[in-house]
Amino acid sequence: MIQLHHSPSSASMVPHILLEELGLPYERVLVDRTQNAQKTTAFLKLNPNGLIPVLTDGDLVLYETAAICLHLCDTHPEAGLAPGLGTAERAHFYKWLMWLTNTLQSTLMVYFHPDRWVNAGNASGMAQVKIHAEARTRILLDQLDTELARHAGPWFMGASYTALDPYVFTLCRWTRHFASTPARDRPHLGPYLQRVLERPAVQRALANEGLSPPFV
Repeated sequence: MIQLHHSPSSASMVPHILLEELGLPYERVLVDRTQNAQKTTAFLKLNPNGLIPVLTDGDLVLYETAAICLHLCDTHPEAGLAPGLGTAERAHFYKWLMWLTNTLQSTLMVYFHPDRWVNAGNASGMAQVKIHAEARTRILLDQLDTELARHAGPWFMGASYTALDPYVFTLCRWTRHFASTPARDRPHLGPYLQRVLERPAVQRALANEGLSPPFV
């Protein structure tokens, strides 16, 4: 059986939602970050980077959120969570998936962990890093809003719901406590996030993770 090693409200929410969308039998394995479980010897055997999520399926051990998403899409093509191989739409799907993980998510990680980018005890440096990361995130959220306005479809790629939607939702959710212009305040992102939130698979994932409002 598939096992998803996860932590509530982390990047593991993306494959968690996809697994619920697919209706596959799977087991959630909680990695308790409050106890640094992601740094234990047992977990580091699954992911030597000490990061969540990890998906296991028999002998397969897979980490990196985007890789897990692609694996689930490719092993269940009948679900239509990614455009057809070799199409222009698939190319843009790849582009946005890589953008989400390499650009938006990496910027958010700087915002949430500014201590990783300055010397220990440099409180003013941490504050400055966080300010710049939030400013950069606002620009990136504007880019998402512009893309939704461009095609005017209900989902991120237009008419069809894909694996990009839970990824956009999860990262936008992380901005819900921003001091200024969280994702939900944008004219196109706000209604879009509500549409994603209303999907039964998303509701089940939020309930499974024991999360409470505000969700976005």
